[in-house]
Amino acid sequence: MAYVIPAPSIPALPVAGTADLFPVRRVYCVGRNYAAHAREMGGDPTREPPFFFMKPADALQPVREGETADHAYPPKTGNYHFEIEMVVALAKGGRDIPVERALDHVFGYAIGLDMTRRDLQDEAKQLRRPWELGKAADHSGPVGPIHPVSQVGHPAGGAISLSVDGTTKQTADLSDMIWSVAEQIAYLSSYFELAPGDVIFSGTPDGVGAVTKGQTMVGAIEGLGEITLKVV
Repeated sequence: MAYVIPAPSIPALPVAGTADLFPVRRVYCVGRNYAAHAREMGGDPTREPPFFFMKPADALQPVREGETADHAYPPKTGNYHFEIEMVVALAKGGRDIPVERALDHVFGYAIGLDMTRRDLQDEAKQLRRPWELGKAADHSGPVGPIHPVSQVGHPAGGAISLSVDGTTKQTADLSDMIWSVAEQIAYLSSYFELAPGDVIFSGTPDGVGAVTKGQTMVGAIEGLGEITLKVV
């Protein structure tokens, strides 16, 4: 009997205030895009150009508005870190997109967490190996509802924060980004042909740290609400 391979499901994120879903093609993440976090991780924010890594699209964990989502602690780590980020969802793609037209390609914005097996990432750095084991764990990209540009505009400033069990761990302002969203899109499009369905994790402030099973994380961005996850 012939074996039939089932069609894979397409990862998708909820759109705020609707029953619509945003299908995801690729997930790009910018590293060290807040000066304090760059220094926290041993970088030099005054000299380093932006750099990117990727997560698999099916590593995203959609988080519905108003729910407390269970977030599974991944295997093979004893140092699992949170990184709060604003996520950018693209409605249009292209190559070599000019900075001044880059925001025309954005569909909307969401709250995301770049969850990281920090011990595995640190080991990879020391051995000069790729970061996938540290950055691409199953469900390592929780993302809340996408808020369309038509509703929220293009957030260039506003508070971004993350708390664990009610204690604030990360706090900054979106205006603290070294590379703006428009600059990130333009830079990425010089290396890749971007497409509708691409999302960009736009960087995290300083204060990243570990969580353990039983703790609850709340990520918030001014104008985009908040997402809540319990580590299980």
